[in-house]
Amino acid sequence: MAQVQERLSRLDTTHLMYILKGLLVGLLSGFVVSCFRLIIERSLAFWQSIYRAAQQQPWLLGLVLLGMLVMALVIGLITKPQPHIMGSGIPEVEGQLADEIKLPWWPILWRKFVTGVLGIGSGLFLGREGPSIQLGAAVGQGVASRFKNASTTERRVLLASGAASGLSAAFNAPIAGTMFVLEEVYHNFSPLVWMSALAGAIGANFVSTNFFGMVPVLHITYANSFPLRDYWHLLLLGILLGLLGYLYQQVLLWMPKLYHDLFPKLPRYFQGLVPLVLVIPIGYVWPQYLGGGNGVILDIGRHQPALSALVILLVLRFVFSMISYGSGLPGGIFLPILMLGAAIGATYGTIMWRLGLLPHNCIVNLLIFAMAGYFAGIGKAPFTAILLITEMVGTLQHLMPLAVVSLTAYLVVDLLGGAPIYASLLQRMQTTQKLEALTGHDAQIEIPILVGSAFSEQMVRDIHWPREMVLIAIRRGEYNLIPHGDTLLRAGDTLVILTDEGRCRELRHKLDKIGRRMLLTQH
Repeated sequence: MAQVQERLSRLDTTHLMYILKGLLVGLLSGFVVSCFRLIIERSLAFWQSIYRAAQQQPWLLGLVLLGMLVMALVIGLITKPQPHIMGSGIPEVEGQLADEIKLPWWPILWRKFVTGVLGIGSGLFLGREGPSIQLGAAVGQGVASRFKNASTTERRVLLASGAASGLSAAFNAPIAGTMFVLEEVYHNFSPLVWMSALAGAIGANFVSTNFFGMVPVLHITYANSFPLRDYWHLLLLGILLGLLGYLYQQVLLWMPKLYHDLFPKLPRYFQGLVPLVLVIPIGYVWPQYLGGGNGVILDIGRHQPALSALVILLVLRFVFSMISYGSGLPGGIFLPILMLGAAIGATYGTIMWRLGLLPHNCIVNLLIFAMAGYFAGIGKAPFTAILLITEMVGTLQHLMPLAVVSLTAYLVVDLLGGAPIYASLLQRMQTTQKLEALTGHDAQIEIPILVGSAFSEQMVRDIHWPREMVLIAIRRGEYNLIPHGDTLLRAGDTLVILTDEGRCRELRHKLDKIGRRMLLTQH
């Protein structure tokens, strides 16, 4: 008996406790996100019915306009006290996990829920997955706050578990939810993290399947596997997706500036008024095209529209997705990216079929491959892209072509200098906050990187920059590079830094200290 008690006392229950807590977070997150998803679907169906009725009774458009104006006001008033609920919320979660942002969980949870339902449910081209991830992370943070003796590591792990649970419940994709957090958000494959995240994702998926059933979110039927002799199409498609993915990144990051230039007197938290008004003519003419896009993807897979219809759909979805997300309304880009990828794949396949270079029954295959490739290029998360489409479509037969297209698109964006979109959004948010903290008497200084400097051959993200500065450019020869987290610094570069006028000397000393500390660490 004594030996049994001694063995029990030696048991290490650390992993078990983290898994159980992750499972608890997953069950709670699954319920919250499933309710969020269900209300959005019901709300979207309601607005589509109103638009269809307005086609017969145009006077209803006046009521629709009034409703949109009221929603814009309500969303703005709810958003104003907590601006971190704007957008998808994934950059905020990434910042929280990196200990760069501190956010209260309850205001984030209820404000994101309400504004997300109003904005996404109205038919805007926004996805539910980003808000779902932030909602799950808020639930994880709330659960961690209930454990009085929770360490910093435990809080961070539970927050990551909630994020994975949110994506899992949004798409019924527990493996992709776990991988997305590890690959794109947390950047850490610690056993504690992945076990807790996987437990949470499984728990959330269990709840969401009880709400929505076992059928995959994008259950697209197809006739044949993609023939090996036509694999050269995958390379061409991957290159096209990479080029268009890089364009997507640049336009998306430029949209807030465009809004500021076009509507300088409209506060940021009320800029959602623009897409909420512009969506009305789209809903009146094409009510079936409203929403994040999963229904449209299924329709393309079933009916395979004509080439002209695909081109119109692609342009419409791209432009209005930018208008919707660029306004700062709470909503994600995950599902709209998949929608655009599907349209690109179907368009490419239709063109090649008309040229006699591809069998007609392979168009739907390219639609599926392109969703993964487009997300892999924009998010620079190829493993997540492959797993997500595999789980959402519900088949393992596409793994090889998915990998080829995703890796090709990823490499194209990487060669063009594109950074992961969520990391770029986080960096832009931090830069904005730093600029707002400056006194207004700004000074621009230049710091050369000499041969042997500790900064040489380091990525921007790996350097702990002082808080009172903003790295606005990197001068390399005749070119000025816009820095992002993956930018590799080289000897001969010149750092262009913005800071307060009175802190220039202090900042130079701090950078010298950081460099000496890095050299000691390296040696």
